Amino acid sequence: ALVLLGDILSSAYQQAQLNMSIFNPKTVSVGDLFTGAMLPGLALVAMYIVYLLIYAQIKPESAPAATGERAGAGEILKGLLPPLTLILVVLGSILAGAATPTEAAGIGAVGALILALGKGQMDLKRLREVVINTMEVTCMVFMILVGAAVFSLVFRGFGGEELIQQFFQGLPGGVMAATLVVMLVIFLLGFILDFIEITFVVVPIVAPILLTMGVDPIWLGIMIAMNLQTSFLTPPFGFALFYLRGVAPESLPTIAIYRGVIPFIIIQILAMAALWFWPVLATGLPALLKN
Repeated sequence: ALVLLGDILSSAYQQAQLNMSIFNPKTVSVGDLFTGAMLPGLALVAMYIVYLLIYAQIKPESAPAATGERAGAGEILKGLLPPLTLILVVLGSILAGAATPTEAAGIGAVGALILALGKGQMDLKRLREVVINTMEVTCMVFMILVGAAVFSLVFRGFGGEELIQQFFQGLPGGVMAATLVVMLVIFLLGFILDFIEITFVVVPIVAPILLTMGVDPIWLGIMIAMNLQTSFLTPPFGFALFYLRGVAPESLPTIAIYRGVIPFIIIQILAMAALWFWPVLATGLPALLKN
């Protein structure tokens, strides 16, 4: 999501600066978004851990102790080190500016293939399935991108962008009220649309307007990213819910899964609220690294 948002926000930020008669526009990179997402991401992980620890203390039967022989530190390190190294190489190359997101994705794909071959989990049949699935997803994304581009062109041609800008400027709370409206719309759309459609259809329309009104692009990007992450948990079309339904036993009803994600949705909302009141969580680290 950050890679897609980085591309969309970069164009939107340049467009916003041109609208403000800044003819030497700056840009916001995917690396800036990755850097800005570190502290909010770590805070979100900490909130998840605290909730799970408290829940396990209240209901110990819901989190029973693991049975069987415990793995040693060497075995755990052996299992974690290769994928962690791959993650660090991919993200590190982007943050260091040594590779573009596309190049880093290629590095990640080659690294994952090498890891799978090293563990004996890859053969020609599986490789063929992976290639076919990748082509299907790529075609789907490009079809959405083409449709979103046509929609945006028609929307702007009929003056839709001016109407939204006038609506935002007429809100009592100014730029913060406009941003809150956008966040609420994205949150509600997350119930019925996936993050790719929201990123390609909604963000290109509202982002230039908000950036023209003075919203920080990195903060806006991280807020939208966390909002889109919440859409993975919101029924009925949350991706995480589909994944969980696929691996959960048949005896577990779907409604129980829906009830189970409610605390995590609340945690997501609390994290977004914290980022709303303390934007430095997203903007501080990128500014520090640039200086």
